[in-house]
Amino acid sequence: MNMKRSSDMNGLRAGWILLVFFTITPPLMVFQWVLLRVAPRQAVRFPHFYHRNLCRLLQGRIHIRGEPAAEGACLITANHCSWLDIVVLSAVRPLSFVAKREVGTWPFFGSLARLQRTIFVDRDRRSSTATFKTVMQSRLRAGDTLVLFPEGTSTDGNRVLEFKSALMGAAEATYQGSAKGTETAVPVQPVTVAYTKMHGLPLGRHERPVLSWYGDMELAPHLWAALKRGPFDAVVQFHQPVSLSSLGNRKALAAHCEHEVRSGLVALLAGRENAVSDDLDRESPPAD
Repeated sequence: MNMKRSSDMNGLRAGWILLVFFTITPPLMVFQWVLLRVAPRQAVRFPHFYHRNLCRLLQGRIHIRGEPAAEGACLITANHCSWLDIVVLSAVRPLSFVAKREVGTWPFFGSLARLQRTIFVDRDRRSSTATFKTVMQSRLRAGDTLVLFPEGTSTDGNRVLEFKSALMGAAEATYQGSAKGTETAVPVQPVTVAYTKMHGLPLGRHERPVLSWYGDMELAPHLWAALKRGPFDAVVQFHQPVSLSSLGNRKALAAHCEHEVRSGLVALLAGRENAVSDDLDRESPPAD
């Protein structure tokens, strides 16, 4: 009886979240559409505000380790294990994503991605890599922060796959620095995302895939199951920014970022957060 009651309560919780989400999101999508046309600077920041509040709705606590690069031009290279990564990273700072082309065709969620100025790339057409790299460089030169998932796919949250270097060449871009007339290399910041707790209890290796969406999982059933499970804790570890020129080439850059992100994930999942942090214990999203 208690198990049935708990299941019913979890279902009510998930239903309430979806009801609120689908009530508030469509009008906010229209608002963002208007901002993109009349107030582009505000349109960059509004998804950050939206995802901060969405994270509150999901009862997600985000713990920040390390120091994010200053707002502005930055290429973030992060591990990828869930649709939650989009919510979590966007709740931390204003940014846009680089995603596979198929995301743009998804009903509803594809529209959300386009409204956040996502760059859609066709990973199956190697001949188009130069075109997408040019688009990314243009956005970086304009001062955007872009998130690239160099694994090229999502995982179960317990590991980091090899980082592909093809789009790392976008970091060749420079942007106008604070001093007039100066050009500054775009910083590349490795970032580790780890899901560490649910209901305040540590997640083990076998439980973590509850929050991970990977392989051939269908989105709707996974979304419903994750919402039913309850509040979660995520840790976002910002590693030291580097530049492509300091490491020599894009393959070396990809290898460095992969090492930093993998080391961070191992430490975070083992509970050794201080081994990769500067003892910052800020929680995001903060109160307005």
